[in-house]
Amino acid sequence: MQMARIFSLIMLIFCVIVCCLSVTSRAFTSRDYYDALEKSILFFEGQRSGRLPRDQRLTWRSDSGLSDGASYHVDLVGGYYDAGDNVKFGLPMAFTTTMLAWSVIEFGSSMHDQVSNAKAAVRWGADYLLKAAATPGTLYVQVGDPNQDHKCWERPEDMDTPRNVYKVSTQNPGSDVAAETAAALAAASIVFKSSDPSYSSKLLHTAIQVFELADKYRGSYSDSLNSVVCPFYCSYSGYHDELLWGAAWIHKASGDSSYLSYIHSNGHILGADEDDFSFSWDDKKAGTKVLLAKAFLEERVEEFQVYKAHADSFICSFIPGANDYQAQYTPGGLLFKQSDSNLQYVTTTSFLLLTYAKYLGSNGDITSCGSSIITANKLISLAKQQVDYILGDNPEKMSYMVGFGNKYPMHVHHRGSSLPSVHAHPSRIGCNDGFQYLNSGSPNPNVLVGAILGGPDFSDSFTDDRNNYRQSEPATYINAPFVGAAAFFSAQNGRY
Repeated sequence: MQMARIFSLIMLIFCVIVCCLSVTSRAFTSRDYYDALEKSILFFEGQRSGRLPRDQRLTWRSDSGLSDGASYHVDLVGGYYDAGDNVKFGLPMAFTTTMLAWSVIEFGSSMHDQVSNAKAAVRWGADYLLKAAATPGTLYVQVGDPNQDHKCWERPEDMDTPRNVYKVSTQNPGSDVAAETAAALAAASIVFKSSDPSYSSKLLHTAIQVFELADKYRGSYSDSLNSVVCPFYCSYSGYHDELLWGAAWIHKASGDSSYLSYIHSNGHILGADEDDFSFSWDDKKAGTKVLLAKAFLEERVEEFQVYKAHADSFICSFIPGANDYQAQYTPGGLLFKQSDSNLQYVTTTSFLLLTYAKYLGSNGDITSCGSSIITANKLISLAKQQVDYILGDNPEKMSYMVGFGNKYPMHVHHRGSSLPSVHAHPSRIGCNDGFQYLNSGSPNPNVLVGAILGGPDFSDSFTDDRNNYRQSEPATYINAPFVGAAAFFSAQNGRY
């Protein structure tokens, strides 16, 4: 009898342990990752500005910003709103386009039937950037006064705040935003090289022109435009990283060796010798070094061995126990950089880990982190941990992608999502009238499917509150690199 009780107790403990494990760790399937891929691309339709196409799938959105640029005699209709507001910021929009294009370039073959939607997302951004660069010697870099926009809570379809247009030029330089725009156009040209060669050629030609503007007339757009871009999207890292990044992408797109010579000659001045441990819309150094490391790995261009070394340092910074290890992780295992929109760093890092793993795996190489040998599979495993955390394998048991899984944030800091759609409420909702919806405790009436939010804090806690913009606001540059990561895992279920 005593033995039976002991056995029953052991089985009870065993069941509790199994149940706890099933709660704390979720195994996602390739179908789950495909669902995340599809939704991560769909999100961009919710961020569209301009005249929406007939095949628009997020139908609660409607046309907006149809006169953007008109008072300045330039067509700036289209593009993306960066996050939860109604301003079109050129620097994060260009970076978003670059990362969407890079996602297609590296992982398009894993996107199944979603590759056409991913290309459409790239094209929506690239079409706008072509318009922004249509005037020689000038690049239009912003539509909307953010200081005025942020005083209102209104749908993009109702905007009545000033749609001021801002530009950089030969007289007012903006090398950072111009070089990032050049990178975006060059990367997009690769995406369309086979399917639409004339469009691809136009993208590359414009990229070269814009890069010349960036390089010949050097200066930061934060200095030229000041309060209309700061503190929103100040170029905190300066413009050197974008010049190197832009040159790398134009070389990749064109094969023109003069850009390799440019990188070799200017690399020291532009920060090639600096290690950097984050990758974002502002700081491109780590991404550039991973991109250029491929030239060394595949072509053994000795001048670019330094980029392989710096790429290794970047990768090693995320590996616990490695010599260069300096990353911080939450108790639940999430990479943590800062309290505002932390997931932007998680998605960019995950993308670079997978891209570098691909480069290493294709060439039979490894990364050495001191005495530790790091294989491609190790990098994939680390990226998977981050992707899975975002999708719901975390202490809150919450997906930070809206519309994915059974539990996800319902009070997203996003004007269009939080206000009734124009279909449900055809009459205009004024600037101040919208704040009742911002402050409402009700869930957003329109689901911004696929949006990845800013995410939890350092203790893995998340407050689903619309006013908590640091955690609850989505952004295009959070989603863009995640598209590539989700594509990778949807094809291989985590196996390279």
